[in-house]
Order: sequence, then structure tokens, then C-alpha cells
Amino acid sequence: MPLTDEHRFGMQLAQMTRGWRAELDRRLAGLGLSQARWLVLLHLARFNDEAPTQRELAQSVGVEGPTLARLLDSLETQGLVRRQAVVEDRRAKKILLCDSAAPLIAQIESIANALRAELLTGVDETELQLCMRVHARILENLERT
Repeated sequence: MPLTDEHRFGMQLAQMTRGWRAELDRRLAGLGLSQARWLVLLHLARFNDEAPTQRELAQSVGVEGPTLARLLDSLETQGLVRRQAVVEDRRAKKILLCDSAAPLIAQIESIANALRAELLTGVDETELQLCMRVHARILENLERT
């Protein structure tokens, strides 16, 4: 049975995602962070205005609450994040980056930016914009399921 373009597209997208993340993980290994830890730090760094709650961060990263709790325990032990009680809700905790995390996040961003530039070599702006529109449409469709 021949593969359809839709099938090949899905397989290619999955392969690219796994490969991109694996290569970034390989390049970040020297920083002593697992993929899960550097991913949490990057997501946390992208919350600009206000520190997210643990629940918001879990949604952003795409992990379950208990998984994130273990990761945060580890990052807290390393002195990279801290939890802060939310006055309005005793059960909720805001997650804040410690100052000591800034140089590490800068290293992660630098390595990620270099990889991104390498992987997008030969892809022009028009092609990139088209891919982003296709991906955005697929993400919208996923949200509706």
C-alpha cells in the first residue's frame, strides 16, 4: 500500500521534531541538564510579565503536574528556581527563576539559536512562512479535537 503525502508529511514532521530535539539535547549535555530540565527553564524564561503558577508552567511545557513537580524539586535543589505561595490560593505556587539561572539560560539560548540557524540553512523566508502557516493550521485542528 503506497504512502500518501499526508502520511509521509506526518512521519516527516515526527522525525524532524525528534531529531531536532535530540540534537539540541546532545549539544546541551555539557551543561549538565536533562532535556526535561532545560525545557522547563526555557519555558519559564519565556513568561515575561508575571511568574506562572505551577499549573500554567505544566501546561506550557506539556507535562503532567506530578512530573513537573519532580523537575522543579530538582531545579530548586540546584538553586535555579524557587516556588512562591500565591496569596489568593494557598494551593497554588508561582514558579520564579533565580538569578543564578540567567547565565545558564543564556547558554541554552545561544546553543539553541546556533542549531536553529544550521537547521534552517537553505530555507528562505517565504518557505518558512508557509511552513508556519501549515503548522498553525494543524495546531488549530488539534485544539478542536
